[in-house]
Amino acid sequence: MKILIAEDEIALQQSIVTYLERDGNVCEVASDYGDAAYKVDLYDYDLILLDINLATGSGLDVLKQLKKDKKETGVIIISANNSLDDKLDGLDLGADDYITKPFHLAELNSRIKAVLRRGKYGGDDTITFNEIKVDTKSRTAYIEGRALSLTRKEYDLLVFFMTNQGRVLSKEIIAEHLWGDNSDLADNFDFIYVHINNLRKKITAQGAKYIKTAYGSGYKFIAD
Repeated sequence: MKILIAEDEIALQQSIVTYLERDGNVCEVASDYGDAAYKVDLYDYDLILLDINLATGSGLDVLKQLKKDKKETGVIIISANNSLDDKLDGLDLGADDYITKPFHLAELNSRIKAVLRRGKYGGDDTITFNEIKVDTKSRTAYIEGRALSLTRKEYDLLVFFMTNQGRVLSKEIIAEHLWGDNSDLADNFDFIYVHINNLRKKITAQGAKYIKTAYGSGYKFIAD
């Protein structure tokens, strides 16, 4: 995938580039409005990560230009401002998603894959890993055609694992993905273990032994 990261916080920009390039993505960067507008006009991208508050201009103006040129590029707005108005403005202009700083890179990665899945793959709402298939439209998971009986959190956890295959996910990252800001209220993350253990039992019973414990770090979803 070819991805443009239009972000003026250089440390964050480079962290995103490093993270995404590990999956084989081709990443380009823009650090201000002029550079972003120039590259959007000149090149085509599968996805653009667009900071709403770029140096020297607004990311929303870049989005307007993109839509005016009728480019079918996925766009995720990045902002330090959790303003509802900014979020609505971005979505109304055609952005596919909106994420507020600070965020975990695994969460961003999951959103990127969801946007690409909806757009690039013609609305194919399925995720597949070996014998596991997830229908995101009906929120149903199957192993070799047999539907799994999952709770809502177990389903969300499985999708999060499958869209971050091979990456170590800490309990903190998993908690933030599943519970958002409410995860900050937790005294500990024992409840995460319960959900992971229940999901692991259900898929392992069908022969899918993919949830591995990375001792001292978290968990990862990977084939043997």
